[in-house]
Amino acid sequence: MKLSKLYCNQPQLFKAIPFKSGLNVILAEIRLPENKDKDTHNLGKTTLARLLDFCFLQKRNQDFFLFKHSVFNEFVFFLEIKVKDNQFITIRRSVKQASKVSFKFHTEKYQNYTDLPDEHWEHNLIAFEKAKQLLDGFLGFNIIKGYDFRNPISYALRIQNDFKDVFQLDKFRGKHSYWKPYLAKILGFDDSLVKQNYHFASEIEETKKHIINIKKELLGIDISLDKIEGLLLIKQQDEEKLNKTITEFDFRLSDANLNKSLVEEVEVRSANLNEQRYYLSINKEKIEQSLQEQELVFNPKNAEKLFAEAGVFFPQQIKKNFNDLISFNKEITEERKQYLKEELEETKSELEEISLELDELGKKRSKELAFLNEKDSIKKYRQLNDELVVLKADIEKLNRQKDALLKTQNLNTDISNKENERKKIKQQLENNIEQKNQEDSKYKEIRLYFSNIIKEVLDCTALISSTVNKEGNIDFKAEILNQQGDVTSEDQGHTYRKLLCIAFDMAVSRAYINNDFVHFIYHDGALETLDNRKKENLIHVMREYEKLGIQQIITLIDSDLPLNKENTPFQFKDDEIILRVHDEGSQGRLFKMESW
Repeated sequence: MKLSKLYCNQPQLFKAIPFKSGLNVILAEIRLPENKDKDTHNLGKTTLARLLDFCFLQKRNQDFFLFKHSVFNEFVFFLEIKVKDNQFITIRRSVKQASKVSFKFHTEKYQNYTDLPDEHWEHNLIAFEKAKQLLDGFLGFNIIKGYDFRNPISYALRIQNDFKDVFQLDKFRGKHSYWKPYLAKILGFDDSLVKQNYHFASEIEETKKHIINIKKELLGIDISLDKIEGLLLIKQQDEEKLNKTITEFDFRLSDANLNKSLVEEVEVRSANLNEQRYYLSINKEKIEQSLQEQELVFNPKNAEKLFAEAGVFFPQQIKKNFNDLISFNKEITEERKQYLKEELEETKSELEEISLELDELGKKRSKELAFLNEKDSIKKYRQLNDELVVLKADIEKLNRQKDALLKTQNLNTDISNKENERKKIKQQLENNIEQKNQEDSKYKEIRLYFSNIIKEVLDCTALISSTVNKEGNIDFKAEILNQQGDVTSEDQGHTYRKLLCIAFDMAVSRAYINNDFVHFIYHDGALETLDNRKKENLIHVMREYEKLGIQQIITLIDSDLPLNKENTPFQFKDDEIILRVHDEGSQGRLFKMESW
């Protein structure tokens, strides 16, 4: 497939561009002295590539210049492409209705269908995604089965930002899983292995995110599954006991005998017994105190001596009377002691009986009226149910944590299995690369074409290599080597890196020249910063590739033209320059209008 013609419905603002099958040059002439030293001139050489991309059904983007500036609203663009000898397709796409596309088949080139009625288009105003499918089928790029035509088109339209990396275009930056499988396919490798590895990597990443989310749900707890199992066992046992208690409590609460009067009867009886025990205890203490009091002691002889010392006569009759009194008191005391002992025994016996009855009442209250009191029996019953609710919530939480940890274990096992699959794929991919080096393959073909181009232009060796990194992903490198075969730093510079990009695109096109594939390449600023000899060498190689059937479109500023020995600019053939733009007014630009 090659480019044939680009035009629009407003030829006074955009002049039709017919493309030739070989080398096509878009030459920007800087005529105004004040613009000589500027890096950019906004003449349209890069814009042309973007315009071609739009016609090849680039997805709508509000930042794209056609949609960003209202001045383009009424433009309708027509791109005529050659798919086979005498087979052409014209793609019609308007800015205003960018999601609708029309197709026209014809056998003659350089047609103008700006005024063609809608009914004469084989497919008119087709929805965008359907149009992509149709165009994909019309082009028939079977060698890239599994990928749509937009992949090779993207590599065929290199603008300045796409020269930063040989293999990764600017629009694909960071999207390795998108472009690497395609390039693996182009280079002749088993792209299904590359896809599988990225698929597993994506699933592993998603699984890891899932695990992180699960851990967030666990509120960051760091606990083992075994510990949760142990806590569950304890909590479930507590739940069982509490359930049993509540069931029994509920049964007793519904028992007709368990009512307020029963509660009051037990409490009143206990209160009476406690009061009786109190008085008996007081009486017991008094009896024991009486029994412990000392007996009356009176010695008549000592009394007589005391009286004598005091000068008082102590008659014998008084002495006799005191002795009689003491004897009488002893008799009385013995009788009183006997009575007190009997009373003490009765009191102790009665206290013991009261204590036994109080104990029985306490047991009865504990057994029959557990968790009840004389004021808040229902409140305590509810408290038990509240405790059960909390306990069940704890068990539910532990079960969720258990399920989460089990799920995490399963997910980690899944990750481990996928990692093992990736290891197998990594080995298979390494074997595939080695296999392609041992047999006739597109990989060897492209490597040789690439190396030969660099040799002719730079007179040095360049190498494309493919390796599998530690993640199992395929990596591609394009490097310039010295005479010893060691990598140099020359390819790191913008000039040589751009040349490596150009050489790679040309090598791929040549490798598939006999297949239904993209046979045009657009290189923006192809000759920039190269020295004169290398520029001439590159132009020579491009002309050689023209003979092979490869269409090349290059843009350059006149100051980038190589100079001969007489210091005069290199001259392209007249039919090679398909478009000249310049900086002398709006008529010199790609779009004949003021800068937008």
